[in-house]
Order: sequence, then structure tokens, then C-alpha cells
Amino acid sequence: MIIADYHLHSAFSSDSEAPMEQMIDRAIQLGLKKLCFTDHMDYDYPVQKNSYTFIFEPEGYYRKLEELKEQYKDKIEILTGVELGLQPHLKSQVDALVQSYPHDFIIGSTHVVDHMDPYYPEYWMDKTAKEGIHRYYESIIESCKAIDCFHVYGHIDYIVRYVPEHLKKNFTYRYEDYSDILDEVLKTILSCGKGIEVNTSGYKYGLGRPHPEPKVLKRYRELGGELITIGSDAHKPEHLCYDFGVIPDLLKDIGFRYYAVFKQGKPIYEKL
Repeated sequence: MIIADYHLHSAFSSDSEAPMEQMIDRAIQLGLKKLCFTDHMDYDYPVQKNSYTFIFEPEGYYRKLEELKEQYKDKIEILTGVELGLQPHLKSQVDALVQSYPHDFIIGSTHVVDHMDPYYPEYWMDKTAKEGIHRYYESIIESCKAIDCFHVYGHIDYIVRYVPEHLKKNFTYRYEDYSDILDEVLKTILSCGKGIEVNTSGYKYGLGRPHPEPKVLKRYRELGGELITIGSDAHKPEHLCYDFGVIPDLLKDIGFRYYAVFKQGKPIYEKL
């Protein structure tokens, strides 16, 4: 059994309405031993009319987590994390946040490319599906080279969810079509001494696999990658630990024997 969920959101993320207490109570029901909150902090997010901001108020966030650690200490271990939206020009801002508050765990993610969120049609206006995906992977490399204050890179192939319908005609996402750039992504992450996450929200979104897909996880392992964390990316209590049951066998078939949980920025390895 996987004992911890290391990617989840609460009402401190603008795309969630879940109180932290509800997420914790659900985790206790599921028998988890650890729970790490990783709410969104995306500086310079291109806010559109009526869209999310993906910024939380730091003092309130970190104070609340300290209160909950004490409140639930006899039932479950609560860890302090954050999901940082990385863009190269944000280095000073994200470094300042990380240096100002204690973190057990930090996910680096790409939600914005060239000042656009691929969730919105604007990003795809002058691109084919393949060009948009390739540019997304390039941006991960650029962010990793500019910023190093994270532990794992999140949902590496997240962009696949958001290819617009009009671009899906005569298009099928195949790992083989991006293997060269994905190799560069993985090698860059490894050269920085970082890991990747296995994000089970891909199952929730109907992809039939996690982020990244098993072929990417296999290639990461072939390149010497060993550091992985497991998270559901839950924004609601009912999505906590989403399809965690299929992950141990999937990872063991690839060659992994352990996954990591973090405390005070250090990995602790748990057997699958």
C-alpha cells in the first residue's frame, strides 16, 4: 500500500474549494500515514477574465499547516509543500518564497509557456498539436536550467490533456514522436539532481495512464532515474489517492522498487 499522497490541493489553490480539514479527514479514512499539501503558487500567471489566479497568501497558508500538524499529530503526519509554477524569469520570486518559509517538499511544474496557459485556445492559435507539445517540453528544460529550488518535476506530459479538439484531427499523441526532446527533459532533470512525480490524475482525466506515461517512466529508469514521488493531484477529497492501487505493479514492472516521501527537504524511501 502507498502510505502517502504527495500532490494535493485545498482551498488555498484558486481551483479548489476543499478545506484542508476535509482532505485530511479523507486521508485518515483511506489509512494514509502521511499527507503533503502542495497548493499552487504560479507567479505571473496570465489571469484571464473570471479565471484563476493560482496565488495564495503565504502567511495564512504556512500558519494553517502548522496548526493542522499539531491538531492531527496523533492521527496522521501533515507535511508542508508547494507546487511552484516555474518560468525562467521567476527565479528571484520563487527563491524568495522557498527561503522565507520551511518546506518539506516542493514540486516544480510548468503551467505557463511563453506567458500563455495551454489550457486556453490562445496558446494553440499559431501551432500544430505537435508544435505546441514540443514547445511545452522545451520550456521544461529552460525552467530546470534557470531554477533549482524544487525536488521533483510534476506531471511532465500534462499538456497532452489540453490539445484542442480542432487539432486532434489526424493527430495521435505517441511517445515515439517526442522521444528526443523527452530524453533531453529527463537528462536535464537528472543532471540537476532532481526527480519526477507519478501523477495519477491522468486516470481521472480518462487517459488510462498516469503522468508521465509508462514509456517515459521506463526511459527515466533506463537513464538512471530512481527518485519518484506519487501524488493524485486531488482538488477534492474524493479524488485523493486516485487509482493508487494500480501504481505499485506498474512501477515494479518498469524496474522501480521504491518511491520517495519527503520530510524537511530530504527523501525517505518506501518500498513499493
